[in-house]
Amino acid sequence: MSTSELGVLQRVELRDVWKHEALDFTPWLVENIDLVGKVLGLDLEVSGQEHPVGDFAVDIMARDLGRNKCVIIENQLEETDHTHLGQLITYAAGLEASVVIWVSRSVREEHRQALDWLNRGDGASTEFFGVVVELLQIDSSKPAVNLRVVASPNNWSRKTIRATSVTEATGKYVLYQQFFQGMLDDLRENHKFTNARAGQPQNWYTFSTGTRGFVYGASFAAGGRFRAEVYIDVGDGSKNAAAFEALKADRSAIEAAFGEPLEWEPLESKRACRIAVYREGSIEDSSSSLEEYHKWAVDHLLQFKKVFGPRLPALAVSAGF
Repeated sequence: MSTSELGVLQRVELRDVWKHEALDFTPWLVENIDLVGKVLGLDLEVSGQEHPVGDFAVDIMARDLGRNKCVIIENQLEETDHTHLGQLITYAAGLEASVVIWVSRSVREEHRQALDWLNRGDGASTEFFGVVVELLQIDSSKPAVNLRVVASPNNWSRKTIRATSVTEATGKYVLYQQFFQGMLDDLRENHKFTNARAGQPQNWYTFSTGTRGFVYGASFAAGGRFRAEVYIDVGDGSKNAAAFEALKADRSAIEAAFGEPLEWEPLESKRACRIAVYREGSIEDSSSSLEEYHKWAVDHLLQFKKVFGPRLPALAVSAGF
């Protein structure tokens, strides 16, 4: 290829695509939350828009599924300003958010420094991210979205998102973290199953299904059992039960497609419901056994996605979730 065949890369004005911040850009971010999660290495699920905080409203409420953390997102089609910085801090305090994401056309240097300062706070438990959104075009091609992280917690990278280090974790929690780190890396790099990058010192991990209120999960359960599952919690017990029963009505076809029987658990003592498969297994078993559990979990999570993935969006629409 000669240099004469190379295209010209150029930026497209954001408002040429999104005319209105609240009516166009925010809904687009909600529909494409996976792009934000990918650049940050998080599995994000939207839980609401224009969520009230006093006399104001945060643009997007979400959840970091891997750590079960509250996430707030504020977006702008313009350069960052002092007003939005103040709102972000107010929202973070009012909602006790663990992750704050500021998406904008550009981040002023003083605001980047402010985010860095917030991330340096002694014992800070909230992570602040500044993300620049741009539209790029080659010659007359369709514009493509590019997201760039320009401010982040001090110990954040694409490979580690403030995970508790192995030296900080103790006992079996070290083993949990090591096990799930290997599983996350496999699911992300080999199967494009998740955006998550950091294993945590906990006995469970959940993943986005792409449908709000439904997650895939893997966990070391009580009684020396290891579990893979679809977990249903749309925020309302009666709706959870309705979704569960709608899926259970198709139990024979689902289990035939899955290739083995499933445990259908209404979890009457809880708001949520679960559809799961189990095997024996403890985090304190031999390394060869843990390797087997790793493969078993990956295989079954992929199977859950194959069987339930196409069913969940239609179920959510028909049920009005």
